[in-house]
Amino acid sequence: MRRLSFLIWPTISGVLAATLLLLYVPGLLPTSQVTDLFADAERPAERTITTVGPASYADAVDIASPSVVNIYTRTVVPPKDSDTITEPATAPNTPLQKKYEGDNLQGRDKVHTSLGSGVILTHDGYIATNNHVIANADEITVALKDGREALAQVIGRDPDTDLAVLKISLPDLPIITISSSNNLRVGDVTLAIGNPFGVGQTVTMGIISATGRNQVGLNTYENFIQTDAAINPGNSGGALIDPYGNLIGINTAIFSRSGGSLGIGFAIPSNQAIVVMKDLIEHGRVIRGWLGIEAQEMTAQLAESFALEENRGLIIAGIYRDGPAHQGGLQPGDIMLEIEGEKIIDGRTSMRQIAQVRPGSQIQIKALRDGEMQDFTVEIIERPTPPKSDATPAQVPGPKAGATPEKPTPEKLAE
Repeated sequence: MRRLSFLIWPTISGVLAATLLLLYVPGLLPTSQVTDLFADAERPAERTITTVGPASYADAVDIASPSVVNIYTRTVVPPKDSDTITEPATAPNTPLQKKYEGDNLQGRDKVHTSLGSGVILTHDGYIATNNHVIANADEITVALKDGREALAQVIGRDPDTDLAVLKISLPDLPIITISSSNNLRVGDVTLAIGNPFGVGQTVTMGIISATGRNQVGLNTYENFIQTDAAINPGNSGGALIDPYGNLIGINTAIFSRSGGSLGIGFAIPSNQAIVVMKDLIEHGRVIRGWLGIEAQEMTAQLAESFALEENRGLIIAGIYRDGPAHQGGLQPGDIMLEIEGEKIIDGRTSMRQIAQVRPGSQIQIKALRDGEMQDFTVEIIERPTPPKSDATPAQVPGPKAGATPEKPTPEKLAE
């Protein structure tokens, strides 16, 4: 062993020298097939982000926050009525804890109070909020950031989108600037302004997590912006703004198992909210297009049975007699594949598309009948108003102009 000891240091020195050569002269390594897979010619150029966000969003908050109001409602409930008031709205199977109650002495009426938020849209006092914030309220008080308060009048409610319009009479009202929600991208910074838990106006920050959420199960017409900006009870009806202080959505719901924020909040896009607000202000109701069908979404099994190459479309299960679809020639069993040249992907999107068509307008529909593609021209009429079982004259004023059509008898036609 002693005879070989003189070889140890030369060997160690050689290994160290070889390692240094491989580290600093990589070309000495043999080329392999693995490196070919990651060659520059086969990969896009490395991206760099040049946009740098601001260190503070205080300017955006200063611009938007004066037009965000706190809403306090008061509802008198008979003792036998044990319904609770939940706010904000939550996804199915995620009930919120019982809201704040007033005097609860046995034999007396209960007084339920609820908290919410709203956004001033016009100088003459029109305020956007959520329908569930003010539904069934006997008294609504609006508090501004500058300390002023006023009783609010309900101008209109739209349960199908969970939106409502209030009006107050105060001078020099600050209004919010509005940005188109069509330009939103996942990853954009958002700020939520509201009155969580009644602690006072609060701002939270997050990003847009998703757009076009339409299967939350809260409303008839869903097209939610999803955000992880914290939204808690009291935030409903408040503003979701961009980093420049522009309104991009109305905060409306949270997904929660405890009643608090779990990072999944939903807001109604500003474009949808403005259309609803204008109809409520001008007509006292929202005017929507109606096709007059009962439809079933296509499934993989149904698509296979109809020998369709794609799993999309709507199967007409029933048609209202003398409704638009009936008069346009559509029949039960037809498979609608396109509306106005746009492929039908899911039923909710198509329903929202038809609802946006103004009554009296004609639309083109492509449908499959007995294996043959056919074109139909249908004149849309106004969607019948469903019965208002929970409405009272104080909460839902009658239409300001025109008459609301009665809902037709849902008589299905035989194939």
